[in-house]
Amino acid sequence: MLVTIFIAACTSPNASASPTPPLAVGSITWTGCGSGFQCGNLMVPLDYSQPAGRKVSLALIKKPKQGTQPRIGSLLYNPGGPGESGVDYLRNDPSINGLNKRFDIVAWDPRGIGGSTRISCVDNATLDKDLALDGVLDDPGEKSAAIQADKDFVAGCQRRSGFLLPFMDSATTARDMDQIRAALGDAKLTYIGFSYGTLLGQWYAHLFPTHVRALSLDGVVDPGVSANESQLRQVVGFEQNLQAFLADCRSRTSCAFGRSGDPAAKLNNLMARLDSTPINVGSRQLTRNLAMTGLLQTLYDQSLWTYLDQGLVAAGNGDGRILLFFADFYNKRNSDGNYDAIQNGGFAAVFCVDFPSPSDISYYDSLGSPYQKASAFFGQWFQYGNLLCGDWPVKLKGSHTPLPIQGGPPILLVGGTNDPATPYVDAQSVNRQISGSILLTRQGNGHTSYGSSTCSHDAEDAYLIDLTLPAAGTVCTS
Repeated sequence: MLVTIFIAACTSPNASASPTPPLAVGSITWTGCGSGFQCGNLMVPLDYSQPAGRKVSLALIKKPKQGTQPRIGSLLYNPGGPGESGVDYLRNDPSINGLNKRFDIVAWDPRGIGGSTRISCVDNATLDKDLALDGVLDDPGEKSAAIQADKDFVAGCQRRSGFLLPFMDSATTARDMDQIRAALGDAKLTYIGFSYGTLLGQWYAHLFPTHVRALSLDGVVDPGVSANESQLRQVVGFEQNLQAFLADCRSRTSCAFGRSGDPAAKLNNLMARLDSTPINVGSRQLTRNLAMTGLLQTLYDQSLWTYLDQGLVAAGNGDGRILLFFADFYNKRNSDGNYDAIQNGGFAAVFCVDFPSPSDISYYDSLGSPYQKASAFFGQWFQYGNLLCGDWPVKLKGSHTPLPIQGGPPILLVGGTNDPATPYVDAQSVNRQISGSILLTRQGNGHTSYGSSTCSHDAEDAYLIDLTLPAAGTVCTS
């Protein structure tokens, strides 16, 4: 089944309340890699409790400071996931151009991902098959197929990448971040993290509070909630964003999907048809699972609603290309049929050690009522979403509690009031947990705020550059 939401994680194993003793700092040799970027690699310990033991490689990319203004230092950037490629994101993110006038912008592929020492679990054909399986387990055959697919996937991860699995937790990646900081020559870390990247920022400040210059955490993850509570909050958030799209579609004649008949009823009918009769798209098929994945992707960003309208109309007419395109984008399936590491174990390897989940199938069976209440559309689809982690071979060693952060400077938190993937209640909770933190609120739909609100963008830049925090209670619009 492999229905996962690429955003967040929680507390993790191999963590302690204090950093390890100082380590020998590796070096980075930078070489040009096109379009003004420089690329390099940094070797770090596989296991920080044995720093002289086996090493893993981290792939890094740098965009050197542009212009004539004084350089402040380096700014580390993480796009979230867990398991997104920072290298790929930085290459394609023009929003950091203002920060680039004062900082070298540096991103990395976290351990297990992309150009770093990489996790792999199954082949591309198996992922194609698994991701097309129906996630709404409403008959015995679908349920059996999904359970077996999860077990086979986990076994593949253990077989192919077992050496790396115990060391994919967020605390270990935060230690990698400190090695990157030191290798860059910065006395303190300046960091912008989005979504799951906010959890990395919290772990960094927890382990290395005196090494922090400024942390901007946009789309905040609460480290103190359980896997089920986190996912249930997301179900509510995506339902609210779907309803916002449907209401907008009803209100505009330019929304073609709402011109004839109620768009909500039409959407339900379309998904029911795809469950029984997928749409052929070349040598592939748009199944209900892939259609819902494509729809989910468009709810991350309100600017994509126009394409969601087009995709739903096309699918209703027997053309599944648009929704399949967005499903592939979400699943990180490239045009050549290869998948990025995030879907082939990278996400699960972090999420499943950071989010402990029960292995007993009856636990997931019992979630039907609260999930259906949270969303008639998404509830059943998400209900068994954490089952994969129940089978994961590496288990959480700690507990789900807030991360105490003491001795560091103020941290900026940014939350959107209708963020579907990192709900606003998470940002409010973490604001209460971190003494002295400032919560900047963005009113509106969609995930994260830096790229969807000029007000939020400017406030985050001002903090990262000048250490000027917005006033408590500041509210921005989208």
